[in-house]
Amino acid sequence: MFQLFKRIPTISTQELAERMDQSLSLLDVRTAEEYRRGHIAKAKNYPLNKIDRYQGKEKEVYVICQSGMRSKQAAKVLLKKGYNVTNVQGGMNRWQGATRGGK
Repeated sequence: MFQLFKRIPTISTQELAERMDQSLSLLDVRTAEEYRRGHIAKAKNYPLNKIDRYQGKEKEVYVICQSGMRSKQAAKVLLKKGYNVTNVQGGMNRWQGATRGGK
């Protein structure tokens, strides 16, 4: 049964870093400009204002933004669409790993 107030699973940026060697789908829901300034290499940019149109094949996705607020909003949308979503708490503000600029 669908729960109206289902809690969105969260992981820390440290836990995300530990899972980076696995095959995972990571969506960066910041704006294209923020993404270009620096993002995690595996992350695909899918801005929050377009997340309702997301149609990835994978069922399990991780979402990240700058602080964790937008990614939580995105996670709620993706959850309603049937995805198994995990929000990255603290976002890029807490990410200690390597980043790359550009697209």
